[in-house]
Amino acid sequence: MTRMVNCVKLKREAEGLEYPPYPGDLGVRIWREVSKQAWADWIDIQTRLVNENRLNLADARARKYLAQQMESYLFDDRDIEAQGYVPPSAE
Repeated sequence: MTRMVNCVKLKREAEGLEYPPYPGDLGVRIWREVSKQAWADWIDIQTRLVNENRLNLADARARKYLAQQMESYLFDDRDIEAQGYVPPSAE
């Protein structure tokens, strides 16, 4: 049976994650309050942030920046996007 959550990002009931996707209390909070779809959307945005900003994930400052952006996107209802990102045109 699929676990359902009341997703704070999508503002509706949706399929939940199977396990906490992030360490610590924040990971448990994400697991309880964020849907699979919202988490997948965040992963796409995170990838663009890393690529467009050329972040080095070995750098603690880069990881802290991504964690702050993640919390803002998932819990503060902010739209986050990589500066300079241009989506591919649909042709």
